Amino acid sequence: MALIAIAADKGSPGVTTTAVALAAVWPRRSLLAETDPAGGDLVYRSAAAHGGQLNPNIGMLSIAATARRGLVPDQLWDHVQPLSGGLEVLVGLGIAEQATGLSGLWPTLGHAFASLADSPNTPADVIADCGRISGDTPAVELFPHAALVLLVSRTEPEALARVRDRAAALSAKLHGGPRGAATLATPLIGVVLIADPGSSGKLVNQVNDMLVHAQTGARVVGTIADDQAGADQLAGRRRGRLDKSLLIRSARKVTADLYQQYGAAWAVSAQAQQAHQAQQGAQAQNQAQAQTHQPNQPQQPHQGHAGAGR
Repeated sequence: MALIAIAADKGSPGVTTTAVALAAVWPRRSLLAETDPAGGDLVYRSAAAHGGQLNPNIGMLSIAATARRGLVPDQLWDHVQPLSGGLEVLVGLGIAEQATGLSGLWPTLGHAFASLADSPNTPADVIADCGRISGDTPAVELFPHAALVLLVSRTEPEALARVRDRAAALSAKLHGGPRGAATLATPLIGVVLIADPGSSGKLVNQVNDMLVHAQTGARVVGTIADDQAGADQLAGRRRGRLDKSLLIRSARKVTADLYQQYGAAWAVSAQAQQAHQAQQGAQAQNQAQAQTHQPNQPQQPHQGHAGAGR
């Protein structure tokens, strides 16, 4: 259905934990892509399905050479590794300096990520962990291809002020200017708060009022529990029933709410794209058939065949 890009403005509010949690409980098949230009974390915090370490050379680093020759969405699976829990991941870069190898390729990656949902062979939604973003972060070039951009924020006043300003800046970049709540545009800009589930209701309303007043075009789409024990379980650093953790329970609610509100629209968008592609294919086929049935032009006889009687 979609590319979901997850990012933060500053600090370490829990972007990777949020991205992994949402991808792990996503209603459809999902692919977690570590697209932070500063480097990925999963190589260091998660085990591969075979019990060993993830290969840091297979993922965003290996896909860079492929993408320069053009990238078909299904080719993404050639660079994917499964985690021990079964989640499929496109491992991020090792260090920021490796991001130069992806220079100019971010729009190509964004298109491939968004188009993977419509693959006739192995469709999946892509959850992209974009890390911390700023005005010159190349990962922002993925956003025009996304159905949803989620900004992760904690609830300290300075963090909320930064996410408000970042949402406004993204709205200006992606939508052409400030927008009120009644003029939402694609990609939708949402905010996910990392908060105590027991006291988040009133806070969500306050943050939404702030976002609307600033004409950001963004709104809070849910809260992820501030659950360190659950985060440690998700990263494999602690034993326990992960599915019973506050982290996973809150992630399930966020994904359910997102699909209830936007899943139908994403499906319609995908169907419209497929119909458009089918129409283009039919037009190309009709044109080819028309050319095939055009009267043959007179040809000069080949030497050796002229005068051959029957």
